[in-house]
Amino acid sequence: MWRSIKIQIWRWRGILIATPSAVIVVLLLRLSGLLQMLELAALDRMFSLRSLEPVDSRIVIVEINESDVQKLGKRGHWPIPDGLLAKILENIKQHKPSAIGLDLYRDLPVGSGHDSLVKVFESTPNLVGVQKVAESDDSSAVAPPPVLKKLGQVGANDFPLDGDGKVRRSLLYLADKNGENVFSFAFKLAYLYLHERDVYVGQTDNFLVKTGDTIYPLFQGNDGGYVRAEDQGYQVLINYRHSKQNFQRISIIDVLENHTPKDLLKGRIVLIGPTAESLKDLFYTPYSSTVLTAPKRMAGVAIHSHALSQILSATLDNRPLIKTWNKPQEWLWISLWSLIGSALIWQQRYSGSSKRRSLFPPLSLFLAVCCLIGSSYLAFLAGWWIPIVPPLMALIGAGIAVTAYIAWTAGAIRKTFGRYLTDEVVANLLENPEGLKLGGERKKITILTSDLRGFTATSERLPAEEVIKIINLYLGYMADVITQYQGTIDEFMGDGILVLFGAPIAREDDAKRAIACAVAMQLAMSSVNQKMQHMGLPKLEMGIGINTAEVVVGNIGSEKRTKYGIIGSQVNLTYRIESYTVGGQIFVSDSTVNEAGSIVKIIGSKKVQAKGVKQPIEIHEVGGIAGEYNLYLEQEEEIFLQLLAPISLKYAILDGKDVDSSIRMGKLVKLSEKGGQIYFDSIENSLKVQPFTNL
Repeated sequence: MWRSIKIQIWRWRGILIATPSAVIVVLLLRLSGLLQMLELAALDRMFSLRSLEPVDSRIVIVEINESDVQKLGKRGHWPIPDGLLAKILENIKQHKPSAIGLDLYRDLPVGSGHDSLVKVFESTPNLVGVQKVAESDDSSAVAPPPVLKKLGQVGANDFPLDGDGKVRRSLLYLADKNGENVFSFAFKLAYLYLHERDVYVGQTDNFLVKTGDTIYPLFQGNDGGYVRAEDQGYQVLINYRHSKQNFQRISIIDVLENHTPKDLLKGRIVLIGPTAESLKDLFYTPYSSTVLTAPKRMAGVAIHSHALSQILSATLDNRPLIKTWNKPQEWLWISLWSLIGSALIWQQRYSGSSKRRSLFPPLSLFLAVCCLIGSSYLAFLAGWWIPIVPPLMALIGAGIAVTAYIAWTAGAIRKTFGRYLTDEVVANLLENPEGLKLGGERKKITILTSDLRGFTATSERLPAEEVIKIINLYLGYMADVITQYQGTIDEFMGDGILVLFGAPIAREDDAKRAIACAVAMQLAMSSVNQKMQHMGLPKLEMGIGINTAEVVVGNIGSEKRTKYGIIGSQVNLTYRIESYTVGGQIFVSDSTVNEAGSIVKIIGSKKVQAKGVKQPIEIHEVGGIAGEYNLYLEQEEEIFLQLLAPISLKYAILDGKDVDSSIRMGKLVKLSEKGGQIYFDSIENSLKVQPFTNL
């Protein structure tokens, strides 16, 4: 059972490492407040993307715009004197509104007619004035109109401001300096409107504000994307209708001059307040964030209208309030997207073609990002503010962490096993928890060795720089072919290559792939020699030997420095087999032919007494391989030309790369590009030399 658990842990280790790591980092950033402004900006963007809502016909704004200020100023009525304000209020009262909200400070008399204004205040029970309750370094509290305070017809016009100066929250009530709760301006007006329609306004058993069936979630300092925000008083998030004209408006001059359309104000809530730029009662809101234009501000009376409309719409129209998740829910949400990000990359880490591998991670992450943003936006439309930035960072961060982990571990694999490993082999090694440990195991593999013929003599005539250039050219071509056939390049030895098929990963077709690889390597030599010809250098020829046998294979070395390698007499035998080749030949052992089967084309066989081997062995020359590989060496017909006169010569038998000590006499009578015919001087010599022997 423990082994099974261990295997599963290793199998999913990338996800198990990256997911919690990304979550911890993101939560630390989240709790530190570094993501707050980004999250608030994302919230603003969702507001701006939302479609325009219908005008709330229950609310009318009597605005003091720039034109009104200029006209009143020319008449000597600016600031608006109390007597003129009293007349404006009387004109509004004639239209029988449900409530009147006066968003103008009247803590002190202004101009003439104060007594008239007091009488209007006393005779208008549905009128609500304003006071500023909260104090700050930039502003002080402003007292309410004394008469309205006495009548209990005052509301606080304070707004909580975020760090970027925007208004995203409103108040239902807050405590003044004496500890008494003061209802907000918007809530006071909503109360008058709802009470007139017999709608319950009160509290739940746990002291949450309730209007009708609507309960208002109390804002806490860490709700949504906020971190340690000021949460004094009973605050709620404002669900703005939009920045554009969501409320009917009429100028205060039109009201003063009785140009108010019939039934415009009847049964509605009328708010009176400044909208002129010069009066500086303007605030930044979520709709102030623009890319190409300067940020636009919203008049305070308009923000009060949005806060008021939110209460009425939630109570009477079931329009959703903006709610937030608690912290455990948010943390689970972040963890989920971190898991998705790591799983997407981990699952596809080594599958498919290289093009697919390169395209899938960014494409999958992009689709996941779209799903995250889309789900958050749909939730926002339903009234839920689900943070976007932390899960987005967790998603991308986990994906990057997994990618980095894969790159690091793959680098460690290639450092141990060599650069020329296929991604598939690396993937298999990564899935094996024992893959990088020191030690060896006995397993059956196919070994391929190759060596250039006559290169030592050539290299002695060339500068060292040219020699290196030639070797790199040759090895580059060969490495590409070997990688194509999933061989593991164990070692480069000068101009020689040692390749393993079946280690570190064994397959049923190891012997077949080794032979196909050898044929492909010989065919690739034509490309190498074309390059050599362009460089003005002699062409190269290569011999290849292949052997299939049981050897000890594994990581050899110390914890500080490890090399993957093979040990055993069969490795030496492979070198011996390769030594019998001349340029362009492939010799394989009996065991390799038996493993590969009948698809191998054998063009010749012979028994040899390999050095270090007690019994003679049979080796076979390969001409090609059929089946799915369908690769064949070019068969050149040997054309022997008769010499005009025999040439006397001395020769020795070449046993692999070892020269026999006996010197024999003979005569060369025919000659081809790669061979010759010799007449032996004695029957004894002819018996010792078999046809096709290398001399």
